[in-house]
Amino acid sequence: MNTPTLVHAGLDISKATLELHFQGEDLAFTHDAKGCAALIQYLRKSSKPVHVICEATGGWERPILDALHSAAIALSVVNPRQVRDFAKATGLRAKTDRIDARVLAGFGLHIQPALTPPPSAAQRELAAWVTRRQQIQLMLQAEMTRLIPGLPRTIVKDLESSILRLRKQLARIKQRLAQLIASTPELSAKAERLCSIQGVGPATAAALLGHLPELAEFNSQAIAALAGLAPFNDDSGPRRGVRHIAGGRPIVRSALYMAAFSASRCNPVLKPFFERMRTKGKPYKVAMIATARKLLTTLSIALQNPNFSPCQ
Repeated sequence: MNTPTLVHAGLDISKATLELHFQGEDLAFTHDAKGCAALIQYLRKSSKPVHVICEATGGWERPILDALHSAAIALSVVNPRQVRDFAKATGLRAKTDRIDARVLAGFGLHIQPALTPPPSAAQRELAAWVTRRQQIQLMLQAEMTRLIPGLPRTIVKDLESSILRLRKQLARIKQRLAQLIASTPELSAKAERLCSIQGVGPATAAALLGHLPELAEFNSQAIAALAGLAPFNDDSGPRRGVRHIAGGRPIVRSALYMAAFSASRCNPVLKPFFERMRTKGKPYKVAMIATARKLLTTLSIALQNPNFSPCQ
């Protein structure tokens, strides 16, 4: 039996429009319920399986992604920087919505990115609350930085009021995250496994469950790249450059770094690992990133293997 050829469709998503490049054609749809339905109807006319390639756009992509998942159309949400690098590699520097859709189609054809599975309602809400928690934390840090000596008393009172309000919001979000995880058996079981590793608390577990659902599915190298903890070589001929981490998901990387900071002081496996790195002369941050990556691998194994011991 012959396997039907897969057709890649590039979809550029903006707040108002959906720009599609499919089988050599360029089409534009409105980014609303009517436009999403029309786009899906158009894709369904294809005699071959369709694989839609799009970029993460900070949330604007959610309506069309929900519609595509509901219609059982394969899709991949890819890293915008990777797509831009792909475009530059092909000599294409111009950038418009229509050009971006064409580039995405080419990216799908040549790179064959992994499919993006549909998130559960609980996982989606969890990710949204984790993001909101980070937003409030950044606002709180900014307000505390503004509280400097010499300000008029009225400004001080206003800042203190704002700081108190933000702290109360964080407390409510913490409670909401705990309730959401506890009310979802799958998330609750995973959170318990994650928190069994010394150094990992509820905040880190929520960040991983919300923004790294692939944790139990990918190998250690792939999951490290998704988390932004994979060091990339910078070598040329005899020169050996310094390796750097890059890309990945910032919320996940920040959560793992803070967890590694704690694990490097209390975890029976990661504490000696961190100390060995430092004894070898590794800079503090390099040793901490290495510890965060080892912690991530440990967490991945913990989710994949129910018999895993936290002290392994």
